Amino acid sequence: MERILLVEDDEAIRAMVVFNLSRAGFETIEAGDCQAARVALADDRPDLVLLDWMLPDMSGPEFARSLRRDELTRGLPIIMLTARGMEDDKVHGFESGIDDYITKPFGARELVARIRAVLRRTSPADDDDEVRADGLVLNVASHRVFADDHPIDLGPTEYRLLKFFMSHPDRVYSRSQLLDHVWGGGVYVEERTVDVHILRLRKALKPFAKDRFVQTVRGAGYRFSTKISQ
Repeated sequence: MERILLVEDDEAIRAMVVFNLSRAGFETIEAGDCQAARVALADDRPDLVLLDWMLPDMSGPEFARSLRRDELTRGLPIIMLTARGMEDDKVHGFESGIDDYITKPFGARELVARIRAVLRRTSPADDDDEVRADGLVLNVASHRVFADDHPIDLGPTEYRLLKFFMSHPDRVYSRSQLLDHVWGGGVYVEERTVDVHILRLRKALKPFAKDRFVQTVRGAGYRFSTKISQ
């Protein structure tokens, strides 16, 4: 299920959008301002951001530019939701790095269609782009993981962790390094958050791991290895 981060301070609009996205098969994460949106992005990366222009702590275009400056969120699709329909406003929005612009009021069918169109445009084209390691297969295009041909259910953060680990096997990374590489340097997350997501990842891989894959290196951090941990 694709996940949408909705950044909107109007509760009535949030409720309406969440209802319609749920009916269309999307999961929605809600944020009333940019700070709450950053927390949501640090915990679980969505597939797309619906971003209001007028927000309490920062304007939508400013927030969009900050996402484009961050390596972790640079490629995240963004659709601006706003009552500002003048051409200059639209140009300003697109110059901030957004992918589409929807003027309020909007219909539910148009919103869902625009979301699906942006997701199609921004999805990876190569369905065969995979990372493999000893029976573990991570498909970059579909965001799916298989172990010995069995599907593994991972949350977005666990998926990003696993992708990073599999792309850098047998190297030890500290918690702070993992925060920089997986969460990005532009957000504040406590180091213990890494441990929580490592535990979730290990739990998902446990039936297939046999002391392989995500391993703890005492006093140093974590590594990914297909060799049995000693």
